[in-house]
Amino acid sequence: MNHAHPHPPTARAPLPPNGDEAVRSRGIQRTTLIAIATNALLSLAQITVGLFANAFSLVADAAHTLSDLVTDVLVLFAGRRGADPADSNHPYGHGRIETVMTMLLGAVLAAVGIGFLWSSGLRLQHMDALPDLHPAALAMALLTLAAKEGLFRYTLAAARRLKAPLLEANAWHARSDAASSLVVAIGIGGSLAGYPFLEPLAAALVGFLIVGMGVRLAWKAIRELIDTGLSEDELARIRETIEATPGVIGLHDMRTRRMAGRVLCDAHVQVEPRLTVSEGHRVSDEVYLHVRAAHPEIQDMLVHIDPEDDGGPRAMPAGPLPARKDVAAAIGQLLGIGPGSDAPAPLRIQIHYLGKRIDVEVLLPAAVPAGQLEALRRRTEAWLEAHAEYRSIRFFQQIAP
Repeated sequence: MNHAHPHPPTARAPLPPNGDEAVRSRGIQRTTLIAIATNALLSLAQITVGLFANAFSLVADAAHTLSDLVTDVLVLFAGRRGADPADSNHPYGHGRIETVMTMLLGAVLAAVGIGFLWSSGLRLQHMDALPDLHPAALAMALLTLAAKEGLFRYTLAAARRLKAPLLEANAWHARSDAASSLVVAIGIGGSLAGYPFLEPLAAALVGFLIVGMGVRLAWKAIRELIDTGLSEDELARIRETIEATPGVIGLHDMRTRRMAGRVLCDAHVQVEPRLTVSEGHRVSDEVYLHVRAAHPEIQDMLVHIDPEDDGGPRAMPAGPLPARKDVAAAIGQLLGIGPGSDAPAPLRIQIHYLGKRIDVEVLLPAAVPAGQLEALRRRTEAWLEAHAEYRSIRFFQQIAP
């Protein structure tokens, strides 16, 4: 068996290629900077109008918006660090930084949703204590709602274009802020219209939605961190690509795992058992290139070349099979090589470890007499009867120039 990498390190490029990865990183950073600027301006406006209009719910929403700045900075950091190239300590790159941040943002979303549920319960108990509001508070709440919804849609589109789960988590965080602003707008509007109970009811509904979204995002990140593989449909498509590659006659033990927006894969590929190492390596190159072209989400792939199907239970041979040095010594004994001997030295010995036994092919010089070659074959037949671990030993002569 042979562990074969797709091609030499100097020729290999992860998917997406380094240039695309840099573009992806810049896209994440640009989107996050726009979110930071939007949140900063909105929070300042909310505090100003909230204090002027005696709308403490608007001020509280501003505090919530300010908390988003912290998560936006975390996203910016992860976007930069996640694009760092692989190094000796992180041979697969730094994409899991995005995964960890996604999990943290999912937890924040769940916490925000629980906060809404708690707040709605408190407001239901103290509705008489709510202060009178100025209509300017409603205008600010609606403006904030529109801005947050726009930020959500912009960030979500960027996340899907860049295949960045971290940005998607941040987009839904912006949607939770829009929901918060909707709660504030409904509460302020209800208070101005004489229906203050609308605010806590809407807050409870939004709280449930946000908790559910946060749990789903966090669970998706956790599944990635524990190396959950692709779905069976995705695996079937990859298998089809591999099995359609010329030179592949079987496939087993394929494994996958995710890293941020990309996939790592390794597979055992069966080839004809008597291929040379270089030809088997070429088949592994073809598998890698075919998979890369058909499935660009796969960042890296390890192809393990098998000369026979070892996908089932692996029964061990009765004893250890001879190594090359032992086989060479046996061939030398059959040829009669030794001090003072004129026996021909083999030009090449090719060993095939198949079916828990050995086949050996020996190339001899063209000058070996026919009679000597025939005597060698008779000795070999008798020798094989006493060495069951050898299936066959065949001798060939080099063609004279």
